Amino acid sequence: MARVRSRIAGVISVFGELLITAGLVLGLFVVYSLWWTNVLADREASKDSDRVRDHWAGGAAGPGALDTKDGIGFLHVPAMSDGEVLVKKGTDPKTLNNGVAGYYTDPIKSALPADKQGNFSLAAHRDGHGAKFHNIHKLKTGDAIVFETKDTWYVYKVFKDLKETSKFNVDVLKPVPKESGKAKPGRYITLTTCTPILTSDYRYIVWGELERTEKVDAERTKPAELR
Repeated sequence: MARVRSRIAGVISVFGELLITAGLVLGLFVVYSLWWTNVLADREASKDSDRVRDHWAGGAAGPGALDTKDGIGFLHVPAMSDGEVLVKKGTDPKTLNNGVAGYYTDPIKSALPADKQGNFSLAAHRDGHGAKFHNIHKLKTGDAIVFETKDTWYVYKVFKDLKETSKFNVDVLKPVPKESGKAKPGRYITLTTCTPILTSDYRYIVWGELERTEKVDAERTKPAELR
């Protein structure tokens, strides 16, 4: 009997150690997913951002006319973050995992800010890989969304959000996103990301409308909303 008890105790001990090991592995995976991928993505995004600004300083053609692999401009959303987000073409994981936002080319082609009407539709990660839209839930009606190109500041104001919708709901990206309450063509911006936090089950949507544009001056003076 004592020998049986000893074996049982040994099995329990081994099982406990396996549980501890599994917990450590899971913990390390979470750290990798939510912290280390952010570090790597931010590092890559910083390099790409420097390339874009170097192009601009070097006199290359400005975004709107130019669509390079390095990015078309920078998104500034004070209510969401005090930093800037490089915007590139495409919303595939290979693009977004580098700590940037991407504009849609499929299933609905996004307008660009310089277009006379349409919906400039963007996506970015909410957790891991830079998590550029992590605080999207902090955006409220009237908050500023500013997009910076080489020669123009585009100042949008938030007018509606949709806190949860199907990941297959592409109507939110249409030139006139009717779920936003709009019925006529305009110059809109749409931010999309995953929700709830730490999942990708649904999508969180924020819509804004262009309020004005400002030409970039020699000092790149920021619009009042960013000062």
